[in-house]
Amino acid sequence: MMKYLQKLGKSLMLPVACLPICGILMGIGYALCPATMQGGEMNGFLNLLGFFLVKAGGALIDNMALLFVIGVGVGMADDHDGTAGLAAFASWLMMTNLLATGTVTTLMSSIADNVNKTLAFDKIANPFIGILAGIIGATCYNKFKNTKLPDWLSFFSGKRCVAIISGVVSIVVAAILLFVWPVIFGALIAVGQGIVGMGAVGAGIYAFLNRLLIPTGLHHALNNVFWFDTIGLGDLSHFWAGETSADVTWSLGMYMSGFFPCMMFGIPGAALAMIHTAKEGKKKVAIGLVASAAVCSFVCGVTEPFEFGFMFLAPVLYLIYALLYGIFTVIVTLIGFRAGFSFSAGATDLVFSATLPAAQNTWMILPLGIAAFLVFYFVFRFAIVKFDLKTPGREDDDIEAEKKAVLSNSDFTEVASIILEGLGGRENVTSLDNCITRLRMEIKDYTLVDEKKIKSAGVAGVMRPGKTSVQVIVGTKVQFVADEMKKML
Repeated sequence: MMKYLQKLGKSLMLPVACLPICGILMGIGYALCPATMQGGEMNGFLNLLGFFLVKAGGALIDNMALLFVIGVGVGMADDHDGTAGLAAFASWLMMTNLLATGTVTTLMSSIADNVNKTLAFDKIANPFIGILAGIIGATCYNKFKNTKLPDWLSFFSGKRCVAIISGVVSIVVAAILLFVWPVIFGALIAVGQGIVGMGAVGAGIYAFLNRLLIPTGLHHALNNVFWFDTIGLGDLSHFWAGETSADVTWSLGMYMSGFFPCMMFGIPGAALAMIHTAKEGKKKVAIGLVASAAVCSFVCGVTEPFEFGFMFLAPVLYLIYALLYGIFTVIVTLIGFRAGFSFSAGATDLVFSATLPAAQNTWMILPLGIAAFLVFYFVFRFAIVKFDLKTPGREDDDIEAEKKAVLSNSDFTEVASIILEGLGGRENVTSLDNCITRLRMEIKDYTLVDEKKIKSAGVAGVMRPGKTSVQVIVGTKVQFVADEMKKML
């Protein structure tokens, strides 16, 4: 299971890499044109430039789920073929259309009478469904890419049938979600209602669950309880309406304030810990991913580029990350720091909300931020080193060293043939994949593997991560060997 999650995490790296620059563009855009966030007229060059940048950044941020569809579909396919991405996209279109509010209320008219169920399907186009569609597309590709059909259906043989099968599977999955999704969504709303009266502790539980549910998209259920007027609360809507705690029955802003030190300073601290613990040859890779994500989070509170960069690679660390949000929210609520956001808890929203009547002690963001930076840094660094977590830059593949490996035999067909023989023949190989420098194989019987035979092909090394896994270090010419082996398989 852990190996599968890590493969999923790696497949998310490409789409996640697209997001930080978009978040930064949106942060600059909001600063230049507050009307895009707060409403009002847009006059002058700077306002229009800001609006332009917000829309440019939002083009990907608002469609993040679609990026995950393609990224997971292609990334988890055995040979990263674009057919899997097309199949994943077909799955996404099928599920989001079948589970759209208009469709489900027609199929089951009782849903239209239930506000919570309607809300659940209003939020169906989320990253969780995107990742699920990607997994469906990749799985169908891996299993059915070589399917042979009767002559009269031969046009649909092989890769052409993958998208069709993905669509059929998606219909079944959508039928299941039609009943399961609103139940889970409603249960989370009930949980939110249950912790409303728990004061600062309730706010901390909410913040913890908010982060924990980000991968599934179900955090929207809780957000609607605490931020909007689903049950008569509406922390966000009352805050930006210019009201104060005297106008409501709770401390206004308590369900938003705790996010500011975590997003503005905690994430940069955690990012620095990831950089410091990255392998020497991979620090630049880690910096490229998490540093830009940290800037993105600080400026405008867009955290997904950071979170999706490690949540599947190191799920235990993501649980710790969510817990830290809960702890800081309790502290912030008790000491009286209050700020609000209309987009997210970044510096841009902090500045805009500081002038509102409900804002209190906004200067405390500095000591709170320093504390969050240090706590996130040391907790992340300790956990990463102690448990050897595979955060960005700490993956098992020592790519930089392996790039120097030189294949001693330039006859790729012969090399592939010898490796395959050493693996116990094609009947013993269940799957073949490759990264930048390695062949990755899953096998049936590990006793049939002859490492000496494999090494006689002139490869740099053989690794056995598990009883059913074999990795052969080839070097940068691995793709040519992989192509020959795929023909033989």
